[in-house]
Amino acid sequence: MNDQLYQERIVALAKAKTGAGKLAAPTKSARRDNPLCGDRVTIDVRLDEGGRIAELAHQVRGCLLCQASASALASVAVGSKAADIERLRLDAERAVGREEGEAREPFSAFAPVKAHKSRQDCVLLPFEALKEALS
Repeated sequence: MNDQLYQERIVALAKAKTGAGKLAAPTKSARRDNPLCGDRVTIDVRLDEGGRIAELAHQVRGCLLCQASASALASVAVGSKAADIERLRLDAERAVGREEGEAREPFSAFAPVKAHKSRQDCVLLPFEALKEALS
């Protein structure tokens, strides 16, 4: 394990497993795969009548970064609409160095990924799955 990449905050997010599992009756679901590293993320969402995320669950077969990102996303996504998720993704992209500016919590934990370009997609894969589920 690369100690510089897998900081304590990233490990803690992955271990928290916030939102891990499946929803019994999701409104929508989507799966995204990263063919380069083998990560796979399935996101289930249940939307309320206003189009906000009422529940979110994820199943991740992938690296610690992907697990931590899905957990971080699940910790803040409930109550959000699709436009809100785009703002959260922007925070994740800031954290990994793809966008300018400072990332907000919990995504600032992914700042060590800036130096590892090949691992940035691992952090963003849960966002891709959620975007597809919300489309």
